[in-house]
Amino acid sequence: MRVLQINASYKPAYIYGGPNMSVAKLSEQLVKAGCIIEVFTTTANGAFELPVNLNSKTNVDGVDVTYFKRITKDHTHFSPALLIKLWKEAPNFDLVHIHAWWNLVSIFSAFIALIKKKPVMISPRGTLSSYSFNNKNSSIKKLIHNLLGKHLLKRSYIHATSNAECEALAAIIEPKLIFNIPNFVNITTAVNVPVVEDGPVFKLLFLSRIEEKKGLDILLCALPAINIPYSLTIAGDGDKNYIDHLKNIARDNFSDPGITWIGFQNETKFDILRNHQLLVLPSYDENFGNVVIESLSVGTPVLVSSHVGLADYVIKNSFGWVCETTPESISDGINTIAINQAAQMRHIRNTAPAIIRNDFDEGKLIQKYMDMYRHIITHG
Repeated sequence: MRVLQINASYKPAYIYGGPNMSVAKLSEQLVKAGCIIEVFTTTANGAFELPVNLNSKTNVDGVDVTYFKRITKDHTHFSPALLIKLWKEAPNFDLVHIHAWWNLVSIFSAFIALIKKKPVMISPRGTLSSYSFNNKNSSIKKLIHNLLGKHLLKRSYIHATSNAECEALAAIIEPKLIFNIPNFVNITTAVNVPVVEDGPVFKLLFLSRIEEKKGLDILLCALPAINIPYSLTIAGDGDKNYIDHLKNIARDNFSDPGITWIGFQNETKFDILRNHQLLVLPSYDENFGNVVIESLSVGTPVLVSSHVGLADYVIKNSFGWVCETTPESISDGINTIAINQAAQMRHIRNTAPAIIRNDFDEGKLIQKYMDMYRHIITHG
């Protein structure tokens, strides 16, 4: 089968975090499985542009990727060159798979593909939720949705990555069909995972893109109520003004001496995860949460908010704990875990890696994606 993947950004634009990596991993695995895959994307790399060849195929880890110039430098990622190319090339593909929503690449690509009578699969990747609708440019989003978006989505197939996202999508839109298949996640291949030695300081970690929906502000507000010695490592990058705002929160509540900001991490990510005792992800909204799987792949337990898509998976497997998006719930959770859950944390560290490798086995996942594509191509 010939599948065109469309995403407004693609690696090495690592600044956009987990969703980008999942799209790349999916594309690479599809190629290995014998599918003919191409990727159309833009030069988007935050406020900057990727230094890549334009308008011609580039082999990126086995995948044919074409980068097109974007003429807007914000999250709209408008790229006329990409849309013109899609208009010409859409008939050559069996399926067009579009990732994310609320940018002009995704919306206009869906419009063009449907005009060309091609089946369209859309993976919103957290961008179609009540939180997304009601935060940041909500009035513009609702206008776009009513004028065009809901009509495009109704004629498309939708891919959710968790039960929570599946339910959230079904409450908002009425597509042709919703599939539920987890993300591809890069996990460590290490089998023997060293146990972090208990020490006088409880080592907390936040590892994610730093933006409002990730809930780092709540975690910072929770720190003064933690009644055991702790350290917090914050690994990630984001808008400088917002990071300065977060640092002011920590300064104002006198928690900043216990915090280390280490910026974006990639190559050393698993070592960082392995060397902490608890990953905290208190997101206001999270369709999946790649870092949860990454953390568990090295045996590091997690504390996640109930709004993280993988919260039910964490509870089902006893891989960690779930909190609410309030400082009190987070601090109570950390205090309880640090004081009373040492045995459970050791159990997670010893058992989680093998279960994660089985549940997120690349061979099993790629078969699910290919079955989904076949269904769409046959019935679309």
